[in-house]
Amino acid sequence: MNLKLVFLVIFSAFYMASPADLPKVRTAYIEASENEAATKALHEDLVSVAKTDDKTLVAFKGAATTMMAKYAKGIRDKKNFFKEGAELLEFAITSEPENVEIRCIRLSVQENVPKITGYTKNIDEDKQFILDNFKSITNTNSKDFVKGYISKSEAFNESERQLLQGS
Repeated sequence: MNLKLVFLVIFSAFYMASPADLPKVRTAYIEASENEAATKALHEDLVSVAKTDDKTLVAFKGAATTMMAKYAKGIRDKKNFFKEGAELLEFAITSEPENVEIRCIRLSVQENVPKITGYTKNIDEDKQFILDNFKSITNTNSKDFVKGYISKSEAFNESERQLLQGS
C-alpha cells in the first residue's frame, strides 16, 4: 500500500474522531435555528461528541438534538430527539453550572420550544444568570455568541441589551 495513502487514512480517521470546533459550531448553530438542512448537518457534525468532551460542545449537541425533533416524522421520533437533547443540555448545565454560554444555549432552546413540552422552567433563571455573569466571559467567541443571542432574544428587554453592549 502506498505510504501517502496510509498517512491520509490515519489523518482522516483522527480528524473525524476529534471533537467539533467550537467557533464553527457556534456559527452552524445560528444557521440551524431557521434551516432544516443546517440543523441536520449540525446534528451530524456533533454525533461523535460524548459527555466526556467539552461541556459546551455537549450543550450544543443537546440543543441540536432538540432541534431535530422539529423535523422528525413521527411523534415517537420527535419525543426521543427532544428527550435526548434536553438530557444532554441538563447534563452540561449540571457539569458546569457557572458556564454562561451553556446557560445561553439552554435559554435559546427553552425560549423556542413549544410550551407543551414543559421545558421552559429555566428561562428567567438563565436570563438572570446571563445578566449577572456576562462580564465574566473571557473567551471572545463565546462572548460574541452570547451577545448575539441576547440581541435577538425576546427574553431580554432593550435596557438589558444596552447594559451588555458596552461589555
